[in-house]
Amino acid sequence: MDTDLLFLLGTAIFCGFFVQTVVGFAGSLIALPILLIGLKLPDAIAYISIFYLFSSISLVYKEWKYIDKHVIKKLSITSIIGIVIGILVLTYSQPLILKKALGVFILLYVAYVVVGKIDLKLGNKGTMLFGVLGGFFAGVFSTGGPLYVIAVKNTVENVKIFRATMIGVLALVTTVRLPSLAIGGVLDSGHLKMSLIIFPVFILAQFLGGYFFQKINESLFKKVLLGLLCLSGTALII
Repeated sequence: MDTDLLFLLGTAIFCGFFVQTVVGFAGSLIALPILLIGLKLPDAIAYISIFYLFSSISLVYKEWKYIDKHVIKKLSITSIIGIVIGILVLTYSQPLILKKALGVFILLYVAYVVVGKIDLKLGNKGTMLFGVLGGFFAGVFSTGGPLYVIAVKNTVENVKIFRATMIGVLALVTTVRLPSLAIGGVLDSGHLKMSLIIFPVFILAQFLGGYFFQKINESLFKKVLLGLLCLSGTALII
């Protein structure tokens, strides 16, 4: 067993899902740069996708009755198209180009969070476009959340239903992404075995994240987090 890989994977998953639990975003963007220290991007995406599935199962179970199923159906086909395109790009593109693209994406994500949620009015075609784009970035970098936020906001106004529907959309994306990664040869049984070994670390990250959510100065934590994301994005580009 590769102890270096276990340590790297455990550190990345702990940091990513701890952050995700505390502030509700950027889990994969924290975990990815750590994983890329010793892994290729496709392998890193495979591991993150597995743990997002673990997370999604729990969240969907809790929020099922609040999820707007109409929105899920509306975004499902376009998301599947985007995911397939994204995974094809992930499989066949040059790793160096994808790392630099990830760096740009992280910096754009930070800008999106700093400026605030973009309030766009989308028609049916616009919603379909954002579904494809969200699926594409979910396939390539395992993170299409901001694009789905814009799409779902145009349909759902109630905050509780919005949150639950976002959980449902991202769970759908994760469920589609995993078999697509397997078919594309990106994900294999070795990834699953390593993920099961690291699973207790994932549980610990969620537990501690939930605990510290009550204790941490969330505003300060977000500022530090965005600063770290800026550094990691810049490092990936350079």
